[in-house]
Parts: sequence; structure tokens; C-alpha cells
Amino acid sequence: MQYFEDVVVGRWVESEATYPVTREEIIAFCSDWDPLPFHIDEELARQSPMGRLFTSAIHVVAIGVRLGHGMAQEPTAIIAGLGWDEVRFMLPVCAGDELRLRATVDSKRESASKPERGIVTSKLVLVNQRGEDVASYKMSTLVQRRPR
Repeated sequence: MQYFEDVVVGRWVESEATYPVTREEIIAFCSDWDPLPFHIDEELARQSPMGRLFTSAIHVVAIGVRLGHGMAQEPTAIIAGLGWDEVRFMLPVCAGDELRLRATVDSKRESASKPERGIVTSKLVLVNQRGEDVASYKMSTLVQRRPR
């Protein structure tokens, strides 16, 4: 188990796995969660300024979360997620794109109110098959300190 004390600021990892984004998944996800016409109708998407079907921002973040769960080399003593900051979407994610996740530990600090816990902030970047950054965000996580 990896505890707060084991987290190294500046350490970065990249997902070995990639996530292929399909037309069918875009339409299914967006039909349920973000049913804007340019996410679910290919003809309307072609008429939009983007000119093609692309997925929703929340779908892109969900893919990042999924890839992140597959990156852990050993389980981390996570208590809870605390929030996301600086969420940015640089490029659209379209059918046929293949995403990979890069994560860097930005900072960590001990909890002021609960000494058995610490807060770790990481920057996550989703990258497409051409090496282009498509989305990024910072995530703060509450992590257990090593038991005495």
C-alpha cells in the first residue's frame, strides 16, 4: 500500500494503456449525459463549426478517470477525492482518437486538522495519438498517512 509519505512530488507517470474512442461510444454516452445535437447526430455534427462528431467534455474527463485507475502500480491509501481545478479542454476528442493519460504529482501537504491524513495534488493531461494535449486538470486527493 502506498501512503502519503510514499508520494513523491514531481514524479510523473504515463498510462501504458490507451483508450480508443469510438463513434458508438460517443453517441451512447452523450445520448445519456450530454445530448447536444453535435454529440449524437453525425449529420448535424458535420454542419457544426467543428465539422464532425465529437464527444462531450464530461466524457473526456470520465476517460481520464478510467485511465488513471489503470495506472496505479500499487494501491494508494486514498480516502476521498477533494476536487478538480483548472479543468481545460484544448482540442476536441473525436471517433478514432486514442487517448493516453500523463500524471504528475504537483504538491502534497499534511492536513492541518487531521494529522493522520495528507492532501496530494496532481496534474493530469489527456493526450491523443498524435501527442497533442486534448484536456488537462488538477486533482486534489485526501490520502491516509502511514499507520504508526
